[in-house]
Amino acid sequence: MENKNFVRLILCFCLLQFGCTELPVSDDFDTALPVSADIAGDESSSPAARVNGAIQVSGIGYYDAADECDSGALGATFAVTMTGDVEGCLYIFVDSYTCRPSGVYYEEGRELFVGTYGGETGSFWTTYKFEAKYEGCAEDGSYLGLEIFGRCQHPIVKGSGEGVFEGVSGRLDMKDDIEAGNYPYRGHFKF
Repeated sequence: MENKNFVRLILCFCLLQFGCTELPVSDDFDTALPVSADIAGDESSSPAARVNGAIQVSGIGYYDAADECDSGALGATFAVTMTGDVEGCLYIFVDSYTCRPSGVYYEEGRELFVGTYGGETGSFWTTYKFEAKYEGCAEDGSYLGLEIFGRCQHPIVKGSGEGVFEGVSGRLDMKDDIEAGNYPYRGHFKF
């Protein structure tokens, strides 16, 4: 049995040794490595990297304290201003929430993103689940005090995309940065 593993190890080493070519060295990161067309995508997907057919996106969201997104006009509970690969307003519609005596808070709802991607406008809907730890809970199931940590998942609702987001699927994930007071996001789009 050990003999088979040793032979496999030698075979893998030989494949690596003779199957790899040296990549060109350059100070210019953009030209140092060749990129195939299916990974690079076209200019419409250039704001972020393409991996396994999905376009990776990232940026930072900020609570819209000044209500520049005018969340009340849409009946949203509040809004988050998104920057980075997607820019615009993420309108949050809270559907349900609960808080455990330990301060663990759960919230679910829907979101409407309206803004731009790659310089083109569009919109899409998500559903979301938010989990956080707060200093405490109120009797009505809402949270009390400061947030200790929080994160949420935002799967895009199939068929909800319009404009530049027509046909999009994917998901965004946020992890609250308590110290900075913002919401870094990362995720992927598939068109």
